[in-house]
Amino acid sequence: SPLLLTNGGGYPPAAANCGLAAGSGGAGPDKKGGVAAGAGPGYQERETWTRQMDFIMSCVGFAVGLGNVWRFPYLCYKNGGGVFLIPYLLIVFVGGIPIFFLEIALGQFMKAGSINVWNIAPLFKGLGYASMVIVFFCNTYYIMVLAWGFYYLIKSFSSTLPWSTCDNDWNTASCIEIFHHQDCKNASLLADGRSPIIEFWENKVLNISSGLDEPGNLNWELMLCLMAVWVLVYFCVWKGVKSTGKIVYFTATFPYVVLIILLVRGVTLPGAYDGIMYYVKPDWSKLGEAQVWIDAGTQIFFSYAIGLGALTALGSYNRFNNDCYKDAFVLALINSGTSFFAGFVVFSILGFMAAEQGVDISQVAESGTVRVSFSLYLQFVGVEGFITGILDLFPGKYYHRYKREIAVAICCLLCFIIDLSMVTQGGMYVFQLFDYYSASGMTLLWQAFWECIVVAWVYGADRFMDDVARMIGYRPFPWMKWCWSFITPCVCMGIFLFHLVNYKPLTYNNDYVYPWWGEVIGWCLALSSMLCIPVSLLYKLFRAKGTFKERWTHLTTPVWGAHHLEYMAPDIKSLSSMSPGTDDNKVIIFESVM
Repeated sequence: SPLLLTNGGGYPPAAANCGLAAGSGGAGPDKKGGVAAGAGPGYQERETWTRQMDFIMSCVGFAVGLGNVWRFPYLCYKNGGGVFLIPYLLIVFVGGIPIFFLEIALGQFMKAGSINVWNIAPLFKGLGYASMVIVFFCNTYYIMVLAWGFYYLIKSFSSTLPWSTCDNDWNTASCIEIFHHQDCKNASLLADGRSPIIEFWENKVLNISSGLDEPGNLNWELMLCLMAVWVLVYFCVWKGVKSTGKIVYFTATFPYVVLIILLVRGVTLPGAYDGIMYYVKPDWSKLGEAQVWIDAGTQIFFSYAIGLGALTALGSYNRFNNDCYKDAFVLALINSGTSFFAGFVVFSILGFMAAEQGVDISQVAESGTVRVSFSLYLQFVGVEGFITGILDLFPGKYYHRYKREIAVAICCLLCFIIDLSMVTQGGMYVFQLFDYYSASGMTLLWQAFWECIVVAWVYGADRFMDDVARMIGYRPFPWMKWCWSFITPCVCMGIFLFHLVNYKPLTYNNDYVYPWWGEVIGWCLALSSMLCIPVSLLYKLFRAKGTFKERWTHLTTPVWGAHHLEYMAPDIKSLSSMSPGTDDNKVIIFESVM
């Protein structure tokens, strides 16, 4: 039955009657902790998805991006074809699904974005700041993929595709429209020839300069495409999950329709069978190479969007008793299944391209000229995750009618200004710096490692399993606890150290080597998120008072929100001594979800 709590000050009863001030209380296996400062007067109840299917479709839309559609098939053929699935699936179960579930469950339990979710252990709130930095960088550079795609879309409305001929202003004397071996008597001409597709990309779209130190001029056409995409993102995100939940049914399903159409068309082309066999044919000798296992781990963290805070933000809009455990397995299956399915689409077309050009499939695949961009909803989720984290920092007393709209506008405008550096002639070098360093495998692995350590060893793995049981009504399989505590942190740190030991300086097209100051900028981008965790931890410890043990106890005590009181109520000892309230008193009703 509902628990009726009254108090005379309009504050949650735990704060008013039990002395649970924010940040106070002792750490331990019980449910004691502080009450979030925003839980008082003016506290707004967090909005939720209109339908639970909105959350599922949002995560499905999040699964379709370059990481699944292009990068997975590329790594699969590079690392032994079908045999790559062995390390991939193994790391899915020991790393991908446990952290995927952890982030969604943590957001649902704490009802907060990527920063305030770490009120579960406030000393490690730097994890939230780190994820905010990473997702901000992702929002900034990833939208360029959408801008390029929009640019191609506009150009495709011309009667003759500009990348299909060699008689344009940007084409060179080396441009060759047809690469048939039987039609070419001059072997040297074929070897030096360049496709009009490549020349359109490099000479027209990018108009690339000779290096990072030569930014060159702005590409006004590309800048207008960038502006249009940011405006679209703004109006899709500005009203929150109530509006994005409606858009997602198109953005999540349409890419699958396109993939199916492309697959049907691709398998009917000559050379498609050879391409597909090249994709799935196993090379068992690859299993003994460490790089194969590292690529599998990096790909999972990349495609599952772990460490960005976006999954936490999406989970925070769930109902408190939503079965996020089941959702995690369903979504992981869809994510990995999309990756594997997309491989057949990509390599059927690559097989056709190789047959047309009379070259080996590996040469076509390595060129990197094929890009499938179904990434619009990825941008929505990235911006939503960032805005959710920002707004959670401002409690209800800072309420403004258009607070969200203004925050989204500032975010989009700031990212657009930074993006202007990527629509110049040297923009590709800037884009690659962001891609290689700011949201690289190392930053995501570092983030995932600390997430597991904090939840399993600081807050307590058993304790969090109890919290999950309170939400979903049953206790998850102990495998999750074992992964959070031991297996997943070891996997994350192992791959992280491998990346660090085998670090190679950044190059463009294996030809241009970035200058030393360019690498310094790149490492600053990477460290700007990675250092948030230790710097924030040390700052909080030095600012606190008392012995080290007292500081640790105080700073690792959870700060609960008002919604937690409905299951904290049995721990409150002074309910029987509460005086009855008057008509003017605020009445707070907490109904158990069990």
